[in-house]
Amino acid sequence: HEVPVWQSSPVGPFDQWPTGGGGFEYFYGFIGGEAHQWYPSLYEGTTPTEAPKSPEEGYHLMEDMTDKAIGWIQQQKALAPDKPFFAYFAPGATHAPHHVPKEWADKYKGKFDAGWDALREETFARQKKLGVIPADAQLTARPDDVPSWDSMPEEFKPALRREMEVYAGFLEFADHHVGRLLETIEKIGAMDNTLIYYIIGDNGASAEGGLNGCFNEMSYFNGLQALETAEYLTERLDKLGGPESYNHFAVGWAHAMNTPLQWTKQVASHWGGTRNGTIVHWPKGIQAKGEQRTQFAHVIDVAPTILEAAGIPEPLSVDGIQQDPIDGVSMLHTFNDAAAPEHHETQYFEVMGNRAIYHKGWTAVTKHYTPWINTPRVPLDEDVWELYDTNNDWSQSKDLSKDMPEKLRELQRLFIIEATRNKVLPLDDRLFEKMNPDTAGRPVLIKGKTQFLAGGMGHLGENCMLSIKNKSHTVTAEIVVPEGGAEGVIIAQGADIGGWALYALNGKLKYCYNWGGFKHYMVEGATTMSPGEHQVRMEFAYAGGGLGKGGKATLYVDGKKDGEGDIEATLANVFSADDGCDVGRDGGSSVSPDYVAGKNAFNGKVKGVMLSLGDDDGKHVIDPADAIRIAMARQ
Repeated sequence: HEVPVWQSSPVGPFDQWPTGGGGFEYFYGFIGGEAHQWYPSLYEGTTPTEAPKSPEEGYHLMEDMTDKAIGWIQQQKALAPDKPFFAYFAPGATHAPHHVPKEWADKYKGKFDAGWDALREETFARQKKLGVIPADAQLTARPDDVPSWDSMPEEFKPALRREMEVYAGFLEFADHHVGRLLETIEKIGAMDNTLIYYIIGDNGASAEGGLNGCFNEMSYFNGLQALETAEYLTERLDKLGGPESYNHFAVGWAHAMNTPLQWTKQVASHWGGTRNGTIVHWPKGIQAKGEQRTQFAHVIDVAPTILEAAGIPEPLSVDGIQQDPIDGVSMLHTFNDAAAPEHHETQYFEVMGNRAIYHKGWTAVTKHYTPWINTPRVPLDEDVWELYDTNNDWSQSKDLSKDMPEKLRELQRLFIIEATRNKVLPLDDRLFEKMNPDTAGRPVLIKGKTQFLAGGMGHLGENCMLSIKNKSHTVTAEIVVPEGGAEGVIIAQGADIGGWALYALNGKLKYCYNWGGFKHYMVEGATTMSPGEHQVRMEFAYAGGGLGKGGKATLYVDGKKDGEGDIEATLANVFSADDGCDVGRDGGSSVSPDYVAGKNAFNGKVKGVMLSLGDDDGKHVIDPADAIRIAMARQ
């Protein structure tokens, strides 16, 4: 989510990348909405790079990013000890997928056997004891849309318990590595005069794991979570959190992680969908130790606080471009005065129609939809609003809308004013339509019905590729087979959680369609390809009749039919959140079980690959054989 998706290819433009127009001198990490912790798609600056070792050799993204951050900070202080440094350290932990070494998850075995309702009670009592919530705060009731632990089928509970053990291990693992980073700042003598913000959370804990949690989070985005049965999850207990998983915990755990608040991420109407724990540390600038601050603050206030603390004025222009004013306000005045007046008095919230307004201690909120329930939504103007006095009701436990209708109307009007001022209107509650550029109206990099990919291209996200989902299409490649026979990946898109690959196995052409990790549909050619140049092709005739349907895959070698097979179902919306398309290899985790990650490059030469779309009836408008010949002639 750091780069507009249509600008995330090797051709840029790079002016909205972290090290382009983003203002950073150095960047290392991922640019997608989330990252595979074992097999991430990494960038250094704007250049794709590979993980330094494999998961089997001990690789994990959290450790890797920490090492890079430590190295960068040490370098700054070694070469320019008097120069201040600014680091934004934003790992994928503990966003989904919840990936952690098994021994860290095992530390929590049995800790969550009592379930999420008991966990909420335990957490609430501990929060009161620690004083991190007001003494008079109330534990909000569990919504009807969140099932009780006792109502969950017993056959799911082994998997449910393990989901939370893995998450807890992941959280501690992440905190451990943040600790390493802070120890480095201490060792270089910069701790006392370094302003540190440690923000923990993901807009409230995420409920995208669904009611039962999932082994593969992409099943949520493809409408396939019903296939993650108790048997399916239980069979994979030992793999949960490991390199083969792309897991997420259940809604009940997400709700418990937001204790004592209502709801979860995406439900931006309530504090459970927006509020995060935050620690601010600056010994030289903050005299108080271990105190709470109750003034309202928002993440947009962090930048103004840093600017004021550093004595730097807000820039009126950057690179000759006049800037919009920063919406946030500095929190600096609260650091040494617990009773300081609140400067951030008004803030709107909105996610897919769930919306709220905060104003001077009051909140008006309306929940438009529940993320894990796929039912028709009511019209936006029929949503029911609630009213809370959050000056005196920290957790939004008592709805005052019936008692104070005028106050509610005042805040509803204010929401419209703020939503208009911040370009939130018109409200749009569509989700899957927004994911599809064709219906979202979002810019796309590739237009038309063909895309040529040269040998060696890779790290191409789905928004930089011709979308072949829910359509008839052809994949055609010009290859050179070496002496001894063909072996390895010609082109692959996606990961072990979903995607497709065209490759050579034992000298023969083979196609694998990975249906969300649930099933691998294989089609194998009959011809052992001789050394020399060949044109290979896979034609997919989509059956139609809706999204995610099946079809027939047919293989050709040098224009001659070489094999065919049925693909019973396809993925409707997404293959992977971060694992893209590679030519001549399959980067990241492996689409097909026929080859292993990191050791699957084609042993000959892939000169180029042409993707082409056909009409809905499966008849291809463009002859793929001719199209790639023309493309290769231009190279």
